[in-house]
Formats: sequence, structure tokens, C-alpha cells
Amino acid sequence: MSWNRLAWPPPTRPAAVRRVLLLSWLTLGWLALDGIVGMTAGINANSVALIGWGLDCGIEAVAALIIVWRFSGSRVLSDEADTVARKVVAASFFLLVPYIVVEAIDQLVIGGGARPSRIGAALAAFDAILMPVLGSAKKRVGAVLGSQAAAGAGRQNIICAYLSVAVLVGLAANLARGLWWADPTAALLVAVVCAQAGWHTWRGERCEEVSPSLLTKST
Repeated sequence: MSWNRLAWPPPTRPAAVRRVLLLSWLTLGWLALDGIVGMTAGINANSVALIGWGLDCGIEAVAALIIVWRFSGSRVLSDEADTVARKVVAASFFLLVPYIVVEAIDQLVIGGGARPSRIGAALAAFDAILMPVLGSAKKRVGAVLGSQAAAGAGRQNIICAYLSVAVLVGLAANLARGLWWADPTAALLVAVVCAQAGWHTWRGERCEEVSPSLLTKST
């Protein structure tokens, strides 16, 4: 079944504003819990991919707050506010990239690295299912509102699902076969996709979702 068929039907503009706010608050609430648990599991397992994924949850939470700001008060009808929101969402992607790249390369060079994490694997699996639902709904509402910021936040959620798949594959490979290099490799894929998404969002371009096969073939 297509994710778009699970989204709500096209609403009127006032209803769309209420919907995008609801979706943003739901995203914020889940990602707050998701990020804290994911980061804790990543630190305990010394997993760069899992830590990077937890940080990405924090970035998406910031993006959700930005969308709440964008569609509150007098900014509801402001194209300028939408541009500001879009660029803040884009910049948030770039904050994550340097940390992941440095830590992942360090692990690949030194060897060893991450320990298995069942909690991290469970969270990544759940997000791989949940995030496309939230992301598709935001993209649909963003189209109704003509908001690149809202649509960009939706694409961010869908990218998060693909990143969750990459992290899950890395964690599963380590858990099942002790392939320690799968974790930093997945982390580098996370960095590449974040940089690409940030660039397209900053320019206001249509950023197509990344194929899951791209994120899983290297692990």
C-alpha cells in the first residue's frame, strides 16, 4: 500500500494549518523520546551511526518547532516566514555532518568500534515504519499550503526512515555477525544524505526521496 494513500484527504487551508501544527507537535513529542533513548543507546554501544541517528532526531525536532513557529500568529500567510523556516531547516542538516564524518572515519581507521545494541535496532525499526507516514502527511499538507518549509520537513522525516534502515542494517550486521565496520559505514551514508538534503532544502529545490537501496547496499 502506498504511503500517500494512508495520508488524510486534501483539506481546506485553515484545516491544513491546524493539521500541519498537529503533525509537527506529534513529531516533536515522539522525536524527543526517540532522540534521548537513541543517543543513550548509541553512547552505551559506542555506535557512531546510532549516535548520529539520535542527533538527527534532535534536528528533526528543531525542524518541527520551526514549522510550529512558521504557522503561528501573523506568519501563517507570510512567504518571508516560510523562506526563513526553510533555510533554518536546511542549516540544521549541515550541523550534523562534520561530527559523523570525523567519528566514522576514526572508527574505520582504528578498528573495533561499536558494540551490538538491541534497543537501538528496535528504535530504528520502529522509525522506519512511522516516519514515512508522518512525512507523507506533511508533504501533502505542504502542497495544499504552498509551503516549501512544511514539505521540506516532510521530506526530512522520510529521509529519516531511510537512515533508520541504514542504521538498522549496520546494527543488525554487527549484532548477528560481528561486522564492526558496518556501523561507521552506515554512519557515513547518514552524513552524505544529510548533506544532500540540506543543500536541496536551502536552495528551495524539490528534493526527491533517497532510495533505500542506496543506503543499504554498502552495508
